[in-house]
Amino acid sequence: MLVPAAMLAAGFTLASCSALPVLPPRAASTALSDTGDTRLGKAVLAGTMAHPGLAGIHPLSDGRDAFAARAMLAQAAERSLDVQYYIWRNDTTGMLMFDALKAAADRGVRVRLLLDDNNTAGLDAVLAQLDAHPQIEIRLFNPFAIRSARYLGFVTDFGRLNRRMHNKSFTADNQVTIVGGRNIGNEYFGAAGDISFADLDVIVAGPVVRAVSDDFDRYWNSSSAYPMAAMVPHPEAAPARQTDPAAADYLDAVKRSTFMTQLTAGTLPFEWAHTRLVSDDPAKVVGKAPKEANIALKLRGLLGEPKRSLDLVSPYFVPGKDGAEAVADLARQGVRIRILTNSLEATDVAAVHAGYAKWRKPLLEAGVSLYELRREWTDEPSREQRRGAFGSSDASLHAKTIAADGNRIFVGSFNFDQRSIHLNTEMGLVIDSVALAGQLTSTLDNRMPTRAYEVRLDENGKLHWIERPKGKEVRHDVEPGTTWWKRAAVRGLAWLPIDWLL
Repeated sequence: MLVPAAMLAAGFTLASCSALPVLPPRAASTALSDTGDTRLGKAVLAGTMAHPGLAGIHPLSDGRDAFAARAMLAQAAERSLDVQYYIWRNDTTGMLMFDALKAAADRGVRVRLLLDDNNTAGLDAVLAQLDAHPQIEIRLFNPFAIRSARYLGFVTDFGRLNRRMHNKSFTADNQVTIVGGRNIGNEYFGAAGDISFADLDVIVAGPVVRAVSDDFDRYWNSSSAYPMAAMVPHPEAAPARQTDPAAADYLDAVKRSTFMTQLTAGTLPFEWAHTRLVSDDPAKVVGKAPKEANIALKLRGLLGEPKRSLDLVSPYFVPGKDGAEAVADLARQGVRIRILTNSLEATDVAAVHAGYAKWRKPLLEAGVSLYELRREWTDEPSREQRRGAFGSSDASLHAKTIAADGNRIFVGSFNFDQRSIHLNTEMGLVIDSVALAGQLTSTLDNRMPTRAYEVRLDENGKLHWIERPKGKEVRHDVEPGTTWWKRAAVRGLAWLPIDWLL
C-alpha cells in the first residue's frame, strides 16, 4: 500500500500547488472618457465629424507597418494605453514594444496591459519589473499557479487552462485602436529571420473605439484577470538587457516605410464605414458564458447569410461536421465559396491540419474552392515586391478574415475552428465596406493563384494540388513540400477524436 499512498500524497501536493490564489481586491479601473482634447482626439475629430456614426478604417497588411502603427500610437498617447494580447514574445519586437509602453508611462500615460498567461513563460521578471512602474498595471488572464513547470498545471486543471483569451487590441487614449490577428513578436512584424506570419490588422478611429475600450474593461475587471503581483509576489531581478543590433536595423527599416511617411504627414487614407465589434464574454474561459453570447453566433448574425459569395481566410480551418455541412449547403445553393488556409508544409500546427484534411473531399464535392498557402514562392524577384497582404517569401498564414457578398468583411482573432468557437475567447470587427471587402476579393483573385496550391478532385475522386509557378501549371498527387512520415502522422491524428481541441 506504500506506493499508492505515496502517489495519492503526491497528487494532493500537486493539486494544492496548482490551485490559484484567492483573487485579491483590485482597484476599480475603466477606460478614460475625457480624451477628446488629446493629440489623437484632435487628429481624428475632423474625420469623425465628417462621417458621423462611422469608423475610419485603414488595413495593416504589412508586418512592419503594423509594428509602426503600434509604436506611433504608444508615442502619441497622452492619457492611456489599454493593451490586450494572447502572445507577447521575449524577442526583438516584443522588447521594443515593452520599451514603448514604458516610455509612455514615463511621460505619465496610464498603461494597462492584459496578457493571456499561456505564453508568458520566461517573462515573469520582465513583467514584474514593468508592473512596479507607478503608471503601469499588468494583469494575467486565466493564469497558471505553477510558474516554472507550467505543464504540471494541465495535469490537475486541464479544463480551465485549456481555455484561453485569444483577443488582440491596442488602444490609445480611447481614440484610436488596432484590432486584428497579430500578436506581439518578430514573426508577426516581418522581423523573423526564418518565417513570417502573413497577417492582417486594422487601425481604427471613430465611435467603435469606445466599444473596444468597454470590452477591454469587461476583461480587465473579470474574475479571470489576476494582478501580476498576486501571481509573482517575489520576482527575481530581470536580466540585464543587451544591446540588440537587430533592433536598430529593424527600427531603421520601419522609419523608411511608406506607411510612416503617410502617418506622420497626416495623409494616411481611411475608409469610413459602419463598423461593429463582436466579442466573446470573458466568462467563456470558465464555461459560464451564455450560448447566445458566443462570437460565432454573433458573426453569423452580423455577416448574414451570403447570397452570392463568401471568401474565408483562416490559418486554422477545422469546421467540424456542422460547419462543413453549413458551408457545403451554401455552395450547393449557388454561393461562390473560396477558402484559403495553410498547406501542410506551411502550417505551424500539424494537428490542426489533421482536423481540416478530413473535410476537404466533402467540401470540394459540394463545389467549394479550396486553396492552401504555400510556404514559399519564387516567382517575384525582390523582397520588397513580396511584401503585401500575404507576407514574405517564407510564410505561414495567420490572418483571419471573412468577406460576404462583396460588401461586408470581418477582421479579428477568430479562426474558423473548434477552439475559437467553443474554448477560446475571441474578438473582431464587422465592417460594412464594399471597398475593403473588394480588397480581399482582389487579393485572392490576383495573388492566390501563384501563392497557394489549389486543391482539386480528379475524375476518380482523388485529391491533387495545382501549383502555378510563373504562369505554368504543375500537378502534385501528394501534399507538396511534405515527407511521407509527416503525411502519415497527420493521417494518424485525423483518426483521433481531438477535433474539439483544435
